[in-house]
Amino acid sequence: MTASARTALVVVDLQNDFCASPLARARFRGDPATLDAVASSTAGAVEEARRRGVEVVFVRFLGDPSHQGASWRLRDRARGRPPKCLEGTWGAEFHRVLPAAGESVFTKRACFDAFLATGFEEHLRAGGVEHLVFAGLFADVCVDSTARTAFQKGFHVTVLADCTTSLHLPYEEVLAFMRVLYGARTPASDDPSVWSVPGAEPRRQDEQEEGEETCAPQPVRLRG
Repeated sequence: MTASARTALVVVDLQNDFCASPLARARFRGDPATLDAVASSTAGAVEEARRRGVEVVFVRFLGDPSHQGASWRLRDRARGRPPKCLEGTWGAEFHRVLPAAGESVFTKRACFDAFLATGFEEHLRAGGVEHLVFAGLFADVCVDSTARTAFQKGFHVTVLADCTTSLHLPYEEVLAFMRVLYGARTPASDDPSVWSVPGAEPRRQDEQEEGEETCAPQPVRLRG
C-alpha cells in the first residue's frame, strides 16, 4: 500500500458558524482575516490531497440543544452562548470547500472529538489509514481533541499549521503542545512531506511470509 493510500486528510468543522457568520466573527478574538486565510489554505490542501490520490474525510459539528448533554447545556446557559451549527441551517453548511462525490462526511453531535462520530474510526481502519493530516477549526478545541485520540489509537498525526488556528489559547503554544505530547508534525500545507507517513519504512525481508514471492502483487484493500 502506498503512502498516499495510508494517509487521509481530515477536514474538521470548516463550517459557516465557525468561519464566516456574525457568530463566528464575534467569538474569534484574533484578526478575522485569519479565519479567511485558514479556509483558503484548507481549500488548497483539499485540492492537493485529491491531486495526490489522498483520501479526504470531512467532519462536521451539529450543536442543536437536542444533541447537547446536561453539562454542555449548563455551560452555555452560564456563559450566555447560543447554539452553533444548527442542523439544516446555513451556519452548519461547509465553508469554501465541499465534499466531492464519494468522499465521506462524519457528524459530531455536540462533541469535539471526531472519533465520537459514528463510523469515523471504522472507516479509517477499513481503508488501512495510518496517518491523519488535520485541517480546520479549531486547533485548541476539535482538532486537538481528535488528534489526541488519534495518537492514543496509534495513528500518526500531522497538523497543517496554515490550515487551522486557535480559539482560546496562544496558537504557537498549541502547536508546540501537540508536537511534544502527540509527536505531531506541524508543517505548512505546501511542504511535500505532509503526505508521507512519518517513520515509514519498507517491509523487511525477514517480515515476508514463508514462500512469498518478493515481487508478488499485493491485494488491493477497498475503502469502507
